[in-house]
Amino acid sequence: MQEVVDGVFELRLGVVNVHLVVTDDGVVLVDTGLPGQAAVIERSLRPLGRLRAILLSHHHPDHAGSAAALRERTGARLIAHAAEAPYLTGHFEAAEPEGRLRKFLFRRLAKVEPTKIDQLAGDGAEPIPGFTVVHTPGHTRGHLSFLLDRAGGVLFTGDAAATGKDGSLAGLDPRTIADPERAAESLTRLAEHDFDHAVFGHGRPISGGAAARFREAAITPE
Repeated sequence: MQEVVDGVFELRLGVVNVHLVVTDDGVVLVDTGLPGQAAVIERSLRPLGRLRAILLSHHHPDHAGSAAALRERTGARLIAHAAEAPYLTGHFEAAEPEGRLRKFLFRRLAKVEPTKIDQLAGDGAEPIPGFTVVHTPGHTRGHLSFLLDRAGGVLFTGDAAATGKDGSLAGLDPRTIADPERAAESLTRLAEHDFDHAVFGHGRPISGGAAARFREAAITPE
């Protein structure tokens, strides 16, 4: 586990990263990894404090896979966008289909155990003191990124962006993006904010000058 900035930790769980943020009211977890990873996340929590809330970027199994288990075992509040709710609660048959995207992800990864969402959050909401929600659709309709007011600003991108092996901003596998046009628009929206640091669901963090890197990517997308 790596401390990116004061009180913000990145835990790498194979193909995906999750992030733990120490606050005055306990620990906030951003995304939950694949199914079966609750135990390793709980071990990482022990020296930091009690888990109070889970912020979910979106419903895909590598980000929401352990949400149900962690919510049940810790009593943490689960916070997500309304458009992700059908997939998280097990009513995805009533949701807008994602075609080959869902087939690719759920065949390659795993199914998400249904759970209850305790709080819905949309663009501009502040579900937890210090955190602001940025709705970044494209990867999924209800994808959320989060801005933390700490250390000059920390952006939690989920899958709205990623970094490559060389540390540059890179695009995700096109098969995992429901709406490429909206995904590009979301990257531009993120570039309009000010933040010094950025962390990603996939790839290494950017420490220092992160917003400038996003503005360059928004002008000349991958």
